[in-house]
Amino acid sequence: MSISRRHFLTLAGASATSSFVLAGLEHLYRPSAAISALKSPQVKGYGALVKDPNGILDLPAGFRYTIVSQSGKQMSDGTIAASNFDGMAAFEGKNGSTILVRNHELRLNDKSRVMAAPDRMYDPNCRGGATTLTIDRDRQLTKEYVSLAGTNVNCAGGTTPWGTWISCEENTAMPGMPDTGKGSVTKPHGYNFEVPIDSQTPVVPVPLVAMGRFRHEAISIDPRTGIVYQTEDDPTGLFYRFIPKQPGKLAAGGTLEALKIVGKPQINTRQNFPVRQKFAVEWVRIEEPNPLENTVQKEGFSKGAAQFMRGEGICHTNGSFYFTCTQGGNVLANLQVAPGQEARGNGQIWKYTPGKTAKNGGSIELFLEPNDANIIDMPDNITLTPNGHLIACEDGRGEQRLVGITPQGGTYTFARNARDNSELAGACFAPGGRTMFVNIYDPGLTLAVWGNWAKV
Repeated sequence: MSISRRHFLTLAGASATSSFVLAGLEHLYRPSAAISALKSPQVKGYGALVKDPNGILDLPAGFRYTIVSQSGKQMSDGTIAASNFDGMAAFEGKNGSTILVRNHELRLNDKSRVMAAPDRMYDPNCRGGATTLTIDRDRQLTKEYVSLAGTNVNCAGGTTPWGTWISCEENTAMPGMPDTGKGSVTKPHGYNFEVPIDSQTPVVPVPLVAMGRFRHEAISIDPRTGIVYQTEDDPTGLFYRFIPKQPGKLAAGGTLEALKIVGKPQINTRQNFPVRQKFAVEWVRIEEPNPLENTVQKEGFSKGAAQFMRGEGICHTNGSFYFTCTQGGNVLANLQVAPGQEARGNGQIWKYTPGKTAKNGGSIELFLEPNDANIIDMPDNITLTPNGHLIACEDGRGEQRLVGITPQGGTYTFARNARDNSELAGACFAPGGRTMFVNIYDPGLTLAVWGNWAKV
């Protein structure tokens, strides 16, 4: 299977923009007409995992990894690499190198922080941001530096077709309002920020206010229209699209809208939603995308928008967008829930297909809901493999895995965090598709993984 380097430039990252290569391999699983809403067909994938003698990452036979970056180490710019490695994307660099841009999901009370000069900090009280890494063709780190600083809880984000990273804040703190007892911020938060990959120093942070102030998780851009699709990490979150006034210039403003399922106004899709059934959608306009209070979600819901249980990673493939709802799904009757905690499912994966025009709302379907933690448990970041499968990073309650998903909905375990129960995050592929990069959250590690991706 041949995929060009240019093709992978827009493929990489948690919100990859790419073509879904539907591999016509005879031994791939082909499901029956009816797929149970309670079980997902498990397939062989790349085979059984081999225990890592170094105790970091278990992989199938024939796959290898190396550590390219660690939190706590001094970087090229003299600062210390912050921890909480989260969403990440890969871009094509010079002479066969790969440029990685990596988020740091740091909160006000975290000990680690992303450092920059005061004039390059969006908010001096905030510790989050992003770092940029250059990895040579031999998978060795050659440069590492801060590229965004002073932002708050940078969870995931997404790539743009013009070669930038959009870093998303998952927190909507406001000045003068203590953030759940963790201190106060000096500026409003809950925005997206753009980071050019060719910037050699921290950018001057400019919030993309027209894209909305809410608990952003990830974005993905339709290369055909330039429309940006956005997830919201909230138990009653919405699914948004941003129609820019000038495609390719997000700071120029645009229109923010939320998805509404036709005939099902204000539906909560968290549980008891039919699997593999398509529903027509329409979009409702958000009149106030940058409110003083956190009301974007409330406005959309009041107009009939559908609620999704903690929308997280999103990936564009073959004209459709796949996004995860990390706690969606039917709650099992025997699930034990601690006092004060909310019962949750093990996760859902949704498929949204845009219409041919912006006025045509398109369709949405619940693509995968196994309701079984052994199959998939709290899928988070999501990306596309060279052979046309999806890989979801888990953020579950026990062991943390990378779960492969075939185009037909079959699932398999590709990797396991053998070090601890810290989540795996930021999976993305280098241009050319030979190397996958993935993070272990905290203490932060960025790993390069390679092997025969076509062999399944």
